[in-house]
Amino acid sequence: MARRNSALELPPSQRRLQRPPDFTGARLSSFAQVAWRHGLTGAALAGVCLLVPDMRALLVNGLAALTAQPAVYLTRALVVGAALVAYTAWLERRVEAASAGWVFYLLAVSIWEEWVFRLAVPYFATGHGLALPLAAGLSNLVFGGLHYFTLRWKWQWCVLAGLGGMGLSRQLGLHGDLALVIGVHWVATVINTPRVPGRSRRAATDGSVD
Repeated sequence: MARRNSALELPPSQRRLQRPPDFTGARLSSFAQVAWRHGLTGAALAGVCLLVPDMRALLVNGLAALTAQPAVYLTRALVVGAALVAYTAWLERRVEAASAGWVFYLLAVSIWEEWVFRLAVPYFATGHGLALPLAAGLSNLVFGGLHYFTLRWKWQWCVLAGLGGMGLSRQLGLHGDLALVIGVHWVATVINTPRVPGRSRRAATDGSVD
């Protein structure tokens, strides 16, 4: 009897969010594929934004709270990171280096996504005549759309990502603390996608892939 797809045995909130294979016949089913399509794309965007001197100054300003109290923020990050690794270990019923690596990869993703879509792109748009609310909305529209093309998420999840981005934009506007918003993004992303792509709890124990 054929084995059922282990991904279907998971609650909906813990299934991978990618759409079925596209016209190329490919599906994102490994960490390397996700890192190549989404992580590398984001790192490139973040790097381009850093080439603009005014944007570098903007980033320094957004991280002012962190640079004023680095020990406090580092301690918080370590505590949150340990809690998230423990959460993924609880889901897998074991401690795995791959799962811990996935948690900290998502931290890196959270850093560049918040820098690009909550600061750099809105700043660029307001510099070209858009009001800040419209600039934030445009940036988060691009943010949601990026997930559709780089991760092939279902469009409903992309809409939710864009709305979540609007909430993060509001928090940044209220507190002016980019590190805080990165932390919120990190926690939400790990809870939303806690498993390494292509893995489930059953896969972790029997070597199968979703």
